[in-house]
Amino acid sequence: MHRHQRLDALLGMVAQQGRVEVEKAAAELHVSLATVRRDLDHLAERQLLTRTRGGAVPSSVVYDLPGRHKAQNAQEKERIGAAAARLVQRGMAVGLGGGTTTREVCRALATRADFNEGGSSTAVTVVTNALNIAHELAVRQNIKTVTTGGSARPQSFELTGPYAAATLHEVRLELAFLGVDAIDPEGGAYAHHEAEATIARLLASRARQVIVVADASKLGAQAFARICPISGIDMLITSTNADDAVVAAFEMEGVKVRRV
Repeated sequence: MHRHQRLDALLGMVAQQGRVEVEKAAAELHVSLATVRRDLDHLAERQLLTRTRGGAVPSSVVYDLPGRHKAQNAQEKERIGAAAARLVQRGMAVGLGGGTTTREVCRALATRADFNEGGSSTAVTVVTNALNIAHELAVRQNIKTVTTGGSARPQSFELTGPYAAATLHEVRLELAFLGVDAIDPEGGAYAHHEAEATIARLLASRARQVIVVADASKLGAQAFARICPISGIDMLITSTNADDAVVAAFEMEGVKVRRV
C-alpha cells in the first residue's frame, strides 16, 4: 500500500471511529507499528489529527475531517455524482448542498463536455452553501456560481445561519441535490448538525425536484437533525450494493431510486 493510501485509510479510521490505535491500524493495513507511528506523526504535523499515547484522535481544530479527507466509498460516490450530473440540462439553475457526494456532482458538472462548449456563455447556474464546491466551480467560465452568505463551519465547509437563509429565500431552482448523513424510508433525510439540516431543508424547498445523493452506507443510518420527510424527496441516487428490501421501501413511499 502506497503512503497516500495509508494516510487516507488512517484518516478514514479517525473519521468513522473517533480514534485510531497504532496496533490495530498496523494489523489492518499490514504494515509495521513504526510505519503507522510515522504516518500518524505526519498527519498530526498537518493538524489533521491529534496524537495520543498509542494512537490518535480527531484534531481539535478539525473535529470532523474536511471532505477531501473523508472520501469513504470514493468510487461509489463518483458514480453517483456522474449519474446526478446527467440529470442537469443546459440553462437550468440547480442547488448543491454540502458533502462529499455532492462534491462529486460538482466535479461531474464541471467536466461535462457539452457544458464547456459555446464560448463563455452560461451553461448552468449552481447555487451552493458549500465553500469547497464554490471554489471548484468558480474557475469554470460556463458555470455561473452563486454562493450563499453565512457562517462557515470548518468541519464541513458549509455556510449556515440567517445570511445563508436570506440568499436561498430569493432564488428558484429546477433541481436540488442534497448530501445527507442518513436517510430512511420512514423518517426521511437527516444531517448530524442542525444548522446544516436547516439550510439543506431550505435549499430543497426552493427546488421543483429534490434529489438525494447517498451511497448505500447512508441508507437506514441514523443522524440527529431531520432535513426533510420522505415525502419531500423525489429521487434517491445510491450505489449498486443498496439492499433490495430497503430500496423497495423507498419506492413504496414514492421515491424513485437509481442504483449506479
